[in-house]
Amino acid sequence: MNRGPSWFNIVSMVVGFAFLYLPIVLLVIYSFNAGRNVAVWEGWSTRWYVELMSNDQLLAAAWVTIRVALLSATIATILGTMAALALVRGGLFYGRSLFSGMVYAPLVMPDVITGLSLLLLFVAVGFSRGFWTITMAHITFSMCFVAVVVQSRLISFDKSLEEAAMDLGAPPMKAFFAVTLPIIAPAVAAGWMLAFTLSLDDLVIASFTTGPGATTLPIKIYSAVRLGVSPEINAVCTILIGIVTIGVIAASLSMKRKEVRRRRDERMAAAANAA
Repeated sequence: MNRGPSWFNIVSMVVGFAFLYLPIVLLVIYSFNAGRNVAVWEGWSTRWYVELMSNDQLLAAAWVTIRVALLSATIATILGTMAALALVRGGLFYGRSLFSGMVYAPLVMPDVITGLSLLLLFVAVGFSRGFWTITMAHITFSMCFVAVVVQSRLISFDKSLEEAAMDLGAPPMKAFFAVTLPIIAPAVAAGWMLAFTLSLDDLVIASFTTGPGATTLPIKIYSAVRLGVSPEINAVCTILIGIVTIGVIAASLSMKRKEVRRRRDERMAAAANAA
């Protein structure tokens, strides 16, 4: 007899979700607080969102953060997908263990070590710190997350589909883009979303690699919070939460739509073969 979840499991789940999401819910609610004191509720108002639109420093930092996240996530997705392909399809090539270790090293490397090492590298080569150094740093640590996500999908990929396309005359590159890439697209999209979110969230590495005129939003928020939390900080954080939430929902709906289409095509192909 299949028994339902126990009370212990239910309570544990409720406490866990409350611990994770209750602070975020409170932050969103207090972003609509009419008063300046973020610890005292004085009524509903969109005052701080209006004032945020005239805060040039916060808006400039947010624009830098979004540009860095979009560019670094895109490049990290391309490089991470290529690394995953090399690890899954490359076989036992010379230097595989070293390559694999270098790909996965940023996963376990402390952010302070990564940021300091990149800072020393940029200083040694005489590279001016700014937008591009932050972007390169974010590509460095987010690429490995993309590689892990895409590699897990490639391991379970039916390679016979790609081989069938090549048997029908498609070159290897065309077979990859026409057959393999559409099938692993949900994993690639998930890797991109993960890299984008990690870039939005990064504070430590960006603080080591930033320069004049390239202050990211996490750095700006941290500097402002040290002097006290203002309602404008709650407002900009709420907007970031909304952007990430919309992106996750859109990616989830897109992947679900592709999965439904793939199953429909498989049923139609099976019906055609049976006929």
